[in-house]
Amino acid sequence: QVQLVESGGGLVQPGGSLRLSCAASGRIFGISAMGWYRQAPGKQRDLVARITSGGSTSYADSVKGRFTISRDNAKSTVYLQMNSLKPEDTAVYYCTFRTILSNTPDYWGQGTQVTVSS
Repeated sequence: QVQLVESGGGLVQPGGSLRLSCAASGRIFGISAMGWYRQAPGKQRDLVARITSGGSTSYADSVKGRFTISRDNAKSTVYLQMNSLKPEDTAVYYCTFRTILSNTPDYWGQGTQVTVSS
């Protein structure tokens, strides 16, 4: 079964940067949107950023201007560049892939911890 494998999380000081990556372990046909969600302790899981197959992007208001989502279709990989990180960005980050026949994510990564602290 194809899995999404994330990397790039860790501990960073406020104002720092991290780049998350998420790659499929095998071939997934008909990938449409890719995205990143995050979940902080005691809070619900929220959409952070999304990118369509055509390259259109959308972001949560809290990360606009600081985070950038991108994708490499040939590698079935999605990235999240996070700059000017704040303590409130601390969360477990999950990548998602959606296929063309679905309105919700079909695949989820295992989650990677991002901690912003001095």
